[in-house]
Amino acid sequence: MKRIVLPCLSLLLTGGLFAQQKEGKVTYERSVQMQITMAARGGEPQTISQTRTNKFELNFANNQMSWKQLEDDIQADESQTGGIMIRNLGSGQDDITFCDFSQSKKVEQRDFMDKRFLISDSIQKGNWKLADETKTILNHLCRKATTQRIGKRMSMGMQNGKMERKEVDDTTTTIAWFTTDIPVPAGPEVQGQLPGLILELETNGGRTIYKALDIQAKPDMAAIKEPTKGKKVTRAEFTDETKKLMDQMQQNGGMRFRMN
Repeated sequence: MKRIVLPCLSLLLTGGLFAQQKEGKVTYERSVQMQITMAARGGEPQTISQTRTNKFELNFANNQMSWKQLEDDIQADESQTGGIMIRNLGSGQDDITFCDFSQSKKVEQRDFMDKRFLISDSIQKGNWKLADETKTILNHLCRKATTQRIGKRMSMGMQNGKMERKEVDDTTTTIAWFTTDIPVPAGPEVQGQLPGLILELETNGGRTIYKALDIQAKPDMAAIKEPTKGKKVTRAEFTDETKKLMDQMQQNGGMRFRMN
């Protein structure tokens, strides 16, 4: 898989060379499909399927961006299987992702089980493979790019009346549709990795899909600021903290699944 050479890519899509937009506001819809497989003692495994839809807002200007949930639609659903109550929560309304592309800097404000964290990280550079396939999204010509990430994911299920969590090997393929009409490396999840705004993104085997619904020329400038509230942690420290909190909840007789 070849790494993208950004100067060459800027010549590949010519639809917006004469009127490129470098600031604005985009509304996205995210659809998440979630499956939980559970097996009570002596019973057949049961799979609970749920689809969650949320809207998000991206503001970008001056080589910076800010991403957060758009509306007060935090969803809390409960289901009971085998005598176990499961509560699923969407992203916290106060979760924020801020990027400064000129400094390759990324800061995330994340709320997890009533605790707030501030995660500082550098913008990661992925290996992307370009396809010749293009399509038009919201009147912008977009090109398809794919990348793979080999890592770990958390598998959760019910065995013999007990909730079990374990890490399993996971290869995730991400498909992005980006436009160089808007030559800003912004968008959902994989910020700073492509030479144009991402208008559609598919990951987790198609279980998570982001689609741009609307693009406006004027951003909300007040929204483009680095978050400063929360316990400052690294990415690895945040992972450790959330594992501890999940363990505590399991010991208290419940489990909360968070979709991010």
